[in-house]
Amino acid sequence: MALKDKHYSEGVLREIVWVSGAVDSFAEAKAVLKRIGHLTLSDSSVWRRKEEWGERFEAIESAEREKANTLPKRSDFRRQVLNATSRIGVSMDGTKVYIRDEGWKELKVGSSFEIKVYPTWNKEMGEWEDLAHAVDNRYVAHLGGPEVFGQMMWAEAKRRGWEQAVDKEVVGDGAPWIWNLAQEHFYDGQQVVDWYHATEHLGEIAKLVHGEGTKTAHRWYNEAQKKLYQGHAEQIALEVRKMATTHPEIADDLGREAGYFENNKRRMQYLEMREEGFVIGSGMVESGCKQFKARFCGPGMRWNRDGIKRLIPIRASVMGHCFDAMWQVAYNSPPN
Repeated sequence: MALKDKHYSEGVLREIVWVSGAVDSFAEAKAVLKRIGHLTLSDSSVWRRKEEWGERFEAIESAEREKANTLPKRSDFRRQVLNATSRIGVSMDGTKVYIRDEGWKELKVGSSFEIKVYPTWNKEMGEWEDLAHAVDNRYVAHLGGPEVFGQMMWAEAKRRGWEQAVDKEVVGDGAPWIWNLAQEHFYDGQQVVDWYHATEHLGEIAKLVHGEGTKTAHRWYNEAQKKLYQGHAEQIALEVRKMATTHPEIADDLGREAGYFENNKRRMQYLEMREEGFVIGSGMVESGCKQFKARFCGPGMRWNRDGIKRLIPIRASVMGHCFDAMWQVAYNSPPN
């Protein structure tokens, strides 16, 4: 049998651990358990159950990651087995969490998703359009370097059916570590720079050249945004290079912005991507970052590294709506 707790049944234990990952503090978890479950627990009692079962969740993730990255096939899965879909994607990003005695550290967050196309109001074009959306999002997160995180992402994508998918994509904000992992693990996926990050760079260029908040800056931004939306990233890069020659005082800044569009032009073919039904925004993983941050960066929260690592897989399983499957594996696994 798995870990046992003489005070509570398996069902009550499951709900205690679920609540610890679903709400944004142990104090809130205690209040929810008291009001809904009529359980009177201290903050520390909820924390102890999180420690015990979070360690088990973490071990299951580690075993799945090792198996997915060393063997060609797997016969067992951490969560419910998903039917391979013909169109799937992954997206990666990072957020900061505070670790006691270490300071602010990056938590790398990844999402796997299914791609679905349905009619959507397109604010940029002012009309209805069939646009791709990320649905059935699942999450992984890692407090550490890209190597282990990349292995975790591959384990999740492989479980989801990446190798069998007809269409697949990787969405990121342009950070080099994301594209390095994409090349290592997802080399056969369409790479896409998040549309909204790209437009932020257009806004920066407009501010540099025409001044923040001016009508000229606003007009240039709107025109450039339309060009980018049609997939003309290379044209924008050339235009910004030309600007740098007539504005020597900001030439270095403009050169960096031009380089951003030059280096990512093949990942900014937004017209083609939309027509082929690919997602062009990374809202799914940005939402994941916000949900992790809400749990880990509340007022007065100070985590040690081991404590936050044990809550990460619980939070991820709650966010991805696969906690029950994860719990079943954890509860029925033999003790170490």
